[in-house]
Amino acid sequence: MKRSILVTAVLVLTSAVLFAGGQGETAGDGVVVVEVWNHSGKGAERDALDASIQAFNATHKDIQVNLTRLPEGSYNEQVSAAALSGDLPDLLDFDGPFLYNYTWSGHLIPIDKFVSDTMRKDFLPSIISQGTYDGKLWSLGQFDSGLAIWGNQAYLKEAGVRIPESLDDAWTFDEFNDALAKLQALPQVEHAIDFKMNNGQGEWYTYAFSPILQAFGADLIDRTDYQSAEGVLNGPEAVAAMKWFQSLFQKGYADAAPAGDDSFYGAKTSALAFVGHWMVGPHTEGLGEDLVLIPVFKGPEGGHATGMGSWNWGITSSAKNPEAVWKFLEFLLSPEEILRMTDGNGAVPARLSALEQRDAYSENGMLSIFRQQLNSIAIPRPQTPAYPTITVAFAEAVQNIVNGADVKAQLDAAVQEIDQDIADNSGYPVN
Repeated sequence: MKRSILVTAVLVLTSAVLFAGGQGETAGDGVVVVEVWNHSGKGAERDALDASIQAFNATHKDIQVNLTRLPEGSYNEQVSAAALSGDLPDLLDFDGPFLYNYTWSGHLIPIDKFVSDTMRKDFLPSIISQGTYDGKLWSLGQFDSGLAIWGNQAYLKEAGVRIPESLDDAWTFDEFNDALAKLQALPQVEHAIDFKMNNGQGEWYTYAFSPILQAFGADLIDRTDYQSAEGVLNGPEAVAAMKWFQSLFQKGYADAAPAGDDSFYGAKTSALAFVGHWMVGPHTEGLGEDLVLIPVFKGPEGGHATGMGSWNWGITSSAKNPEAVWKFLEFLLSPEEILRMTDGNGAVPARLSALEQRDAYSENGMLSIFRQQLNSIAIPRPQTPAYPTITVAFAEAVQNIVNGADVKAQLDAAVQEIDQDIADNSGYPVN
């Protein structure tokens, strides 16, 4: 019997959640009601989705969409509880790497038959890769994510730090360390870089910091067969990466427990911010013309990696009318609705036909670094049903390491937890 991570999630759920039913049921006058769940993200994302649903409902009298929004912090646990009780909606959004466990557990249906070849080719390769498992396409998203370094140009110039203008021009490892030291020396800077530790222990840690492992030549798991993390997450490259990361906090270059979110763009006590596309609004408002986007730095041996993948949509196995659900999802994935969303959250539009309509992603555009990175150095989080355990174990290790714990011991503990989960689930064989 499978001991899916979904079972564990229910055991840690501490608050009751009321789930709205529906599952594509037909309401009065033959109207199909499509129940949709999504996470309560940033305000711009909520507004965009609300507007999309209103536009769809106004033009599709035979199908009406009903949205339930759940808190982001406990979203996966609430979805997991609903899956076990048979109360999933028709359409579900979820963070990309959780797809593989949801699919393995039988909670989604493939969408290949709905997606034409023309439509598929219009999506970024990273979006298709994220949504694929066991040779089938299960999900699509409106956008992919961008993870890079935001910089205060005034501070960089004052410190005499070179500002890379393209991915090919990214800081070497030595340059990055030198930049941190010079920026830290500025009298107005308390911490050279903000790693957004205020986001808390969770998916942010894996999304943001596993690329550091990869830049050093390590990873979260052996991807040849996804059967073990031994020697990969706790090997010498991983230990070196996390010892270096720990040293940034020990030197005061980064704050392990920032009081708030605005040290870079508000108080301006940090010169750099290692974070994603979703901060483009506050950063632009706070720094104006001093804001610059810089590619992620290279590792000691020239390794180069960035995070990718974001929230996407899948049709659940509970949907009684998948065709009606697809009509809404197809609408949501249209270039117009994608741009409605990405104009608000600053993310990289998922479709090429949408991407080409925005100057910010052109060769010299403000956000072109994100596009460059997605096309060359973006690495998906491990595409395995074991991912929920991987991310929890790694995040716990990161938190302890940042707080001063022994690096090797923490990585060994994470490996043990991951490998035990894989063993408990018989290696997560494909159904």
